[in-house]
Amino acid sequence: MHEPRHLIDGALTTSATTFDIINPATEEVIGHAPDGTAADLDAAIGAARRAFDDTTWSTDLDFRLHCLSQLHQALVEEGESMRALTTAEGGAPAFATAGPAYDVPVAGLEWLINATRDYAWETDLGIASPMGVKSHRIVRREATGVVAAITPWNFPNQINLAKVAPALAAGNTVVLKPAPDTPWVAAELGRIAAEKTDIPAGVFNVITTASNQVAAALTTDPRVDLVSFTGSTATGRAIMAAAAPTLKRVFLELGGKSAAIVLDDADLGSAIGTAAFSVCIHAGQGCALTTRLVVPRAKYDEAVEMAASIMASIGWGDPLDPGTLCGPVISASQRDRIEGYLALAREEGGTFATGGTRPDRDRGFWVAPAVIAGLDNTARVAREEIFGPVLTVLAHDGDDDAVRIANDSEYGLSGAVSSADPERARAVARRIRTGTIAVNGGVWFSPDAPFGGYKQSGIGREMGVAGLEEYLQIKTMAEGV
Repeated sequence: MHEPRHLIDGALTTSATTFDIINPATEEVIGHAPDGTAADLDAAIGAARRAFDDTTWSTDLDFRLHCLSQLHQALVEEGESMRALTTAEGGAPAFATAGPAYDVPVAGLEWLINATRDYAWETDLGIASPMGVKSHRIVRREATGVVAAITPWNFPNQINLAKVAPALAAGNTVVLKPAPDTPWVAAELGRIAAEKTDIPAGVFNVITTASNQVAAALTTDPRVDLVSFTGSTATGRAIMAAAAPTLKRVFLELGGKSAAIVLDDADLGSAIGTAAFSVCIHAGQGCALTTRLVVPRAKYDEAVEMAASIMASIGWGDPLDPGTLCGPVISASQRDRIEGYLALAREEGGTFATGGTRPDRDRGFWVAPAVIAGLDNTARVAREEIFGPVLTVLAHDGDDDAVRIANDSEYGLSGAVSSADPERARAVARRIRTGTIAVNGGVWFSPDAPFGGYKQSGIGREMGVAGLEEYLQIKTMAEGV
């Protein structure tokens, strides 16, 4: 693999110091990323500002789409090495890199290019006479300016592209700051853009840094017009507060504690199997995974036993193995955080139908899939985002009670409903206060479908046409006639 480097103003550079990149499955140091300084970030923001203000990037749609098409082709060509790097750096199971961890977001670039080409950049409102002045009105969509994209470690390729690609397609310039746990795939995105596309210098910049203080400048610098962040709700609040003095626009995709509701007429095996599978994907490190299983009280014990059996059979394993669903968690600190919640579940009176102990393995950051039973929705493990392969099973007393439990959360990102009656399932789904929801096994994740949350799960939408529009401003023009 190529050595990780910054991309600043079209040049691939490094820093005086570096930080280790650790394989979470083995704890081996597999590389070193440049530890960007305040000066590096200042240079990247300055380059992005000049590229937006002084070039035709924001107004030349055909050229932008040409560059994005080059990027798409290059990412396809680099797929084998990028998938391997995603597994080595982030612990993503090999199967996931053929899906949402790499191949799906890369394929989504093609959809975005076509959608951007067909987008209605101007809307003609026709001629009217507001306040007695005959006027021809047009509503234009224009780029916002300099975008700071701050991304997490769980699905880095997907989230990097979900921010960078629509921001560039809309005519913005970008500074990408990836999580320090997964800097390499972001650095590779920068290298590919620099070496294999005609994207002009300064339009796309990548800074890797282990310093939160350095990264925080993206939220306060007046040259940055919009901050696009995916991560924890606590950090999202801090970003909103930091952006307030300069009135930056913010896009926030934050935490979740999504509920999978099983109604009393549902096929219990199918519904439980889907929920158990979901919470094990990439060791449960997904904000939209359904981590609360809400089942009829009369079937509670059966549901717990079934979920435990499935999750125990899924187990955990080497992410290089094509059959592995649940690989390692990203770091020792994340493993310790999850184990803290497992201890808390015991303190709150919960029991483990499976899991709850650390796997017997000398190296790597492993958490065995766990099923927590015996608690209600007031328990902290039922309310707080654990971000690990942990499923809390809750009992409901009918459709209204299931809706109440699902909505009794500060989050509102996703969810699921299962019923033998499609209309009944749809009726319940309409009442759940979330940005996405699966009905009877439906899959909402797709490049053309908006993704985002209600309540403290965030502000705005990523992907789909709505995701493009997050990076646009609206201008109304009126010409006297």
